[in-house]
Amino acid sequence: MPRLFVALALPEDVRERLGFLSGGVPGARWVDPENLHLTLRFIGEVDGGWADDIMSALGGVVAKPFELALAGVGHWGTKERASAIWAGVEKNPGLSHLQSKIESALVRIGLEPEGRKFAPHVTLARLSGSPGARVAKFIADHNLFRLPPFPVTAFTLFSSFLSRGGAIYTPEVEYALLGP
Repeated sequence: MPRLFVALALPEDVRERLGFLSGGVPGARWVDPENLHLTLRFIGEVDGGWADDIMSALGGVVAKPFELALAGVGHWGTKERASAIWAGVEKNPGLSHLQSKIESALVRIGLEPEGRKFAPHVTLARLSGSPGARVAKFIADHNLFRLPPFPVTAFTLFSSFLSRGGAIYTPEVEYALLGP
């Protein structure tokens, strides 16, 4: 059964620039640049009937295109037990509006509300036993990371299949954002 999530697919040049950050942290499993994305809502495993309802609900989401800038890096977990490294996202009302509309559409069809507060980021690496000092050095070395804003004109429903080599993400449906 596929796992579904809603995300912003990142432009190739943005994924490439993020890929240049990969390295320098022992125990890090860096995300392949082609899999880099910004998750708006994780849905999880669903059967075919739910998938149709989800696709239909997302088709009703109305939001305007906006520009988004990635800035800074950070980590989840404690300094000594970090679980992931991520690239941050500058505060953006357009992104918050879009995520809220997606969340509302999914809750309306009967999905449980997302339990966590939306914290926009792009996961760069998952960590396992990485030395805290090396994680801290990576964060310090890249804390001024910033990319120019890029246009966001659509969001995508992805499926995810776990394989021995990691997750395989497949774009299922792309939803265009409507102009002003």
